[in-house]
Amino acid sequence: MLNQPELGNYIRTHRKMSGLTQVQLAEMVGVGKSVIYDLEKGKETVRLSTLVKILSGLNIKVKLQSPLDQSL
Repeated sequence: MLNQPELGNYIRTHRKMSGLTQVQLAEMVGVGKSVIYDLEKGKETVRLSTLVKILSGLNIKVKLQSPLDQSL
């Protein structure tokens, strides 16, 4: 499970690998540059809808996993 700083580093790494600046990513997904900056720095309060936009913009998929899934 990722913590906030790890998630921020993961996003920063993928953004840079994609050749995008923070401003370019922010414009592409429709958020402010400060949102990208804060997220990459490990800010703990980010809206789920905003995080989904950013992850989608970077083509990062999220897999939900639970021990309860095995019983379904």
